[in-house]
Amino acid sequence: MSEKAARCLCGMFQRISIAINAGKDHLSELDGAIGDADHGITMSLGFMAVNAELTKLDLAQTLPSEIFAVAASAFLDAVGASTGPLYATGFRRASQALKSDESLSPACQAMIVDEMRAGIQQRGKGQRGDKTMLDAWIPAAEAAVNASARSLDVAGMWNGILEAAEAGANSTSSMVAARGRAARLGERSLGHIDPGAASAVIILRAMRDTFVEGKGSG
Repeated sequence: MSEKAARCLCGMFQRISIAINAGKDHLSELDGAIGDADHGITMSLGFMAVNAELTKLDLAQTLPSEIFAVAASAFLDAVGASTGPLYATGFRRASQALKSDESLSPACQAMIVDEMRAGIQQRGKGQRGDKTMLDAWIPAAEAAVNASARSLDVAGMWNGILEAAEAGANSTSSMVAARGRAARLGERSLGHIDPGAASAVIILRAMRDTFVEGKGSG
């Protein structure tokens, strides 16, 4: 059971890496408007490093929680920028939570999204409306928790998560940045989608595709 779940998560990280790599130029363009124009490259390097470490594991002997722990360390080692500690903390929170439920059930998947949000928010100290990745992660996590409470099926839950994340990311174009490098621009940050929120949508879409295809069972 845990081997199937571990393989599912490895496949998820591979899918995330492929999707981020495909969108890295667009992400860096978004970042160029309000930051250092390197967000796409940074995220691509981070997830490539995660996959390189995951290929070394014996999945027959690896728990799902350990997949997230390896991802946290690999991402942090590869990405020194502010994004590195944020996602590393999110992955660590997910790893800790999974130790109590390694099943990858729909409720477990909702927990992963909410724990990743919690880790990112804990490390970055941000809130919704700051024009950061949390403007995608917070509504996504709320949708996950809500769907889990209503016992929605996997597809229904993940479609709601992704819809909330996309709406949240798109809303950042009407925000003035309050945190990060973009905050230095003040009003000039208006009219641009936050690159961190945009990459969060890519990550969540890859997660959705993975779990919906797997029907959410470990």
